[in-house]
Amino acid sequence: MVGTSEVAANPSKIPLGPLARRLVSENLLSEQAAYQALRDAQTAGTAFVRHLLDHRLIDSGVLAHEVASEFGMPLVDIDTIDIDLEVVKLVNESLITQHGVLPIFRRGNRIFVAMADPTNLRAMDEIKFQLGSVPTEAVVVDGLKLARMIERSLDATVTSLSELAGLDEATEGLLDQLEATTSRELLAETSSEVDDAPVVRFVNRILLDAIKRGASDLHFEPYERSYRIRFRVDGMLSEVVKPPQALAGKIAARIKVMSRLDVSERRIPQDGRIKLRLSRTKAVDFRVSTCPTLYGEKVVIRILDSDLAKLNIDQLGYEDFQKKLFLKSLYKPYGMFLVTGPTGSGKTVSLYTGISLLNKDEVNISTVEDPIEINLSGVNQVQVDERTGMTFAKALRAFLRQDPDIILVGEIRDPETASIAVKASQTGHMVMSTLHTNDGPQTITRLQDLGVPPFAVTTSINLISAQRLVRRLHPQYRVPSQLPRAALLEEGFSEEEVDKGITVYEPGSHEECPSGYRGRSGIYQMMPLSDPMKRLIMDGANAVQLTDQCAAEGIWDIRRSGLEKVKRGITSLAELNRVTLD
Repeated sequence: MVGTSEVAANPSKIPLGPLARRLVSENLLSEQAAYQALRDAQTAGTAFVRHLLDHRLIDSGVLAHEVASEFGMPLVDIDTIDIDLEVVKLVNESLITQHGVLPIFRRGNRIFVAMADPTNLRAMDEIKFQLGSVPTEAVVVDGLKLARMIERSLDATVTSLSELAGLDEATEGLLDQLEATTSRELLAETSSEVDDAPVVRFVNRILLDAIKRGASDLHFEPYERSYRIRFRVDGMLSEVVKPPQALAGKIAARIKVMSRLDVSERRIPQDGRIKLRLSRTKAVDFRVSTCPTLYGEKVVIRILDSDLAKLNIDQLGYEDFQKKLFLKSLYKPYGMFLVTGPTGSGKTVSLYTGISLLNKDEVNISTVEDPIEINLSGVNQVQVDERTGMTFAKALRAFLRQDPDIILVGEIRDPETASIAVKASQTGHMVMSTLHTNDGPQTITRLQDLGVPPFAVTTSINLISAQRLVRRLHPQYRVPSQLPRAALLEEGFSEEEVDKGITVYEPGSHEECPSGYRGRSGIYQMMPLSDPMKRLIMDGANAVQLTDQCAAEGIWDIRRSGLEKVKRGITSLAELNRVTLD
């Protein structure tokens, strides 16, 4: 063990606490791993036990046994406990989720609180303060089981949807008196009379659940005899709940109140935004769109996560040679960098990642977007507004009079915008933009359809990046799939690859990840314009001829990029086929 003199001689070595020493002596952690865990936990500002749990350094059940033994506390299997929801309701949800603790039952006048980390004295102090004179006692439980039980218990404490269908007069009165929620209000502020209304709590719960699940969009959909709410997670829509159809209008009204839309207007589409601050350092923006349908207003909410703008380029899924092409084009002083693909293919994230890399004090960056999805500090962002005449083309003209270095155009969708963007790229500006085309060669023909002459195309474009998003296999739960040689060749693998041996994986189902997928990765076609390619464009080549030239030059198409991800076990063939096959 480390003595005081050794610590003084080597201040970088943190003395091991009693629990860490116990884990080392029980051969559950090496001494080196214990020191590293302590340093990492201290750097991250988290407790030692929480760090061990989060990084799965020790089996959670074994860790719970050691913690209970070290601190002389009772060890409880929380899965065998009948959780008292009335006891759970005595403690604020925010306090439960913040500290990862759960009041589980009452014995006599004493309330027992489950926790994985007894060193979190602040949690018990805050619970005791909230419960007042009620005696409390902590018990140790498995950290992973506790996290699952917290989620289930909090879900169960929310007023059930069947109860919402039969609102009493007092609740109806509260709902009728709902006032606009400002962007400064917190989801956790449930102390006011209004925030106790069941529909308000239900909408807040849905928004929080969507954030927790990593959803990108929420769909609130009314039909003649039903009403459903769906989340889009990793690009796939799935139903999460079916509230009573009678609540459709109230839920839509609540969302419109939060986004400052006209609650009384149900005949025309409306667009708004919600900003919810979840903590002092974390806020989430939502873009809200309403649309009248046959049986009521459909509401779609897009979650605008500002953390996406801070993605490291290595998280986007580029192969090494694709990453080099991306960066080479990005840092050129002028020209066009075009990102193409259908809606939902990650174009905005790719462009914002590039903008984040370029965002320096010595660079003037201006963007025109419809809509602005993520706020970027240090970047001049302009929102397109057709009602006031602020179009892409008008904003571009204004940018050119404001000494820009880099211009981002949300989308090139009309001849005027295409013409100005190309001219800007030819006069010493870096222009980044998107188009809705399927691949690089089709982007060339699309620009020509918009009236851009072939010589302007060849002299302005630095790189075209076509992309799609595929779901990533969960690395812990993927399972190998045995495919015959002929099937692998038919999917597009070369004979050389098949002969060397390829292990193809498919998703495996697990309680923690029922779909077998978690997160998404990009697959790309990176198409620079070589001299032969430029000559073909000048000669009026079509997309098919340009595609043949790409193949001759060894430029990967999107499917070839996807097959590489399959070969490395990142995604499955079924997922790749879903994304790339017509």
